[in-house]
Amino acid sequence: MIKRTSQHPQGDLTFALAALAVFLIFAAMGMALGGLLILSQQDTSPAASLTGAAYVPDVSTGKTTPKPGPSATFTSAPVSAKSAATATTKPPTSAPSTPRSTASTQASPTANPGGTRANPTATAPAGTAKSPPPTSTQKPPVQINAQMASPDFGAQAFLWWRPEVADRDLTIMKEFGFSWVRQTFAWEDIEGKGKGQFDWANADRVIQQVNDHGLKLLARLGTDPENGMTKRWAGPPPGNAKNFADFAGAMAKRYCGKVQAYQVWNEPNLTREWGGRAPNPTEYANFLRGAYTAIKAACPSVVVVTAGMAPTERNEPTISYPDAAFYEGMYKAMKGNSNGYFDVLGAHAAGFAAPPELDPAEAAAQKKYGGYRFFSFRHLEDIRAIMVRYGDANKRIAILEFGWTFDRVNPDYKWHGADAGIDDYAQGCFIVRAYDWAKKNWQPWIGLMSVLTMPNLDWIENGKDPQKEEQYWWAIMEPSRLNELHLRPAIVMIKTYVQTGVIEDRCKTR
Repeated sequence: MIKRTSQHPQGDLTFALAALAVFLIFAAMGMALGGLLILSQQDTSPAASLTGAAYVPDVSTGKTTPKPGPSATFTSAPVSAKSAATATTKPPTSAPSTPRSTASTQASPTANPGGTRANPTATAPAGTAKSPPPTSTQKPPVQINAQMASPDFGAQAFLWWRPEVADRDLTIMKEFGFSWVRQTFAWEDIEGKGKGQFDWANADRVIQQVNDHGLKLLARLGTDPENGMTKRWAGPPPGNAKNFADFAGAMAKRYCGKVQAYQVWNEPNLTREWGGRAPNPTEYANFLRGAYTAIKAACPSVVVVTAGMAPTERNEPTISYPDAAFYEGMYKAMKGNSNGYFDVLGAHAAGFAAPPELDPAEAAAQKKYGGYRFFSFRHLEDIRAIMVRYGDANKRIAILEFGWTFDRVNPDYKWHGADAGIDDYAQGCFIVRAYDWAKKNWQPWIGLMSVLTMPNLDWIENGKDPQKEEQYWWAIMEPSRLNELHLRPAIVMIKTYVQTGVIEDRCKTR
């Protein structure tokens, strides 16, 4: 019988196993070397380690810190043909503007959310770069009024005469969370000597300072009614409408891309603001259309805002015209179509003696609040209803002036200041609650809310008693010399609210 044996001799098997081991050793060494090569080519910089993290601003320090989360593409504010001038000609600022994620641009509604009305097409000034076409990572261009958040934070300031104080106050505004500054540009201070005789020195400096601080500018164009309006070369309105439009157009041309919005006149429903004439909404609508046309011809990208009306129910030709009726008269004069007249409706919304949440009907029913609807901050809802009724729901309202006084001295104001139990702390509470009410109830139609006011150093100069100045009691900060800084609760509360959205618990019951 023959014995069956293996087909491979024992020596051959040993050789094969040894060869396999050698192969595996070399393969492992090759993989290790390949891994080292890949690692040597990777970016080990700190920036590379943040890939996929969204950058968010640290408001308290002005620095950026990584925030864990989904990857997002961040850009500056979306640029359209209408806003190309602003995006491309704005000079570098001392602090970077807040980045905005393209993933969240829809959270800031435009002034034309329905898309039913088109604003005039803008042309970028010569020498500016064109906006790139939208890509898969970019949102389509938005309407011009997306420059205003809903709501947006701003304040009146006094920047004209003291460059060093202007610089200090703009620094504070930026640090405390404001996006906009509203500054008066008095016609007589720029073109006071005669037609075409311009002095741009202060305007150039103010606008440059605002730009350098990374703030947006709402320029209030008008004239001081208490310093001889009827004696100036152009005369009072409405006869000065053509000359005013020329002035507004010259300013818009000079500062295209540096001024984001223009307010056309102030409180034309008051006789003293209308050259001593009885206020007339048709006259103002025509005045507004002339200025709008001139401004847009010079700078199509800029936002044009109507004057805010003084809240009142008094209808006396020698004094005033009711604000709600004046807005209604404007819409009648415009035949229900505001295109070609304004981009954003301006309004004033003082709170008087009432907390910001008070219904206008309650203000009208209770004498302690004044006995009329306009004594409520929410009277703005009455103005909004007029816009909607005339088919203008796709345009926004900018509150050009609002706030609360705690006046203890001046009889015309103390009844809704100290006599109503409002002190500087209550003032701050009401202001941030007003912002909060707008955020929760008025989006998307509310735009800029410009609070009264940053202080004016003139109130304390030359031995003056600031308490006799009624604006002193509206201010959100004490007038402070350069070597001083006296804050009020209001501006501190605004900063906290802008940064955190938080309102102090004891504020909620004031």
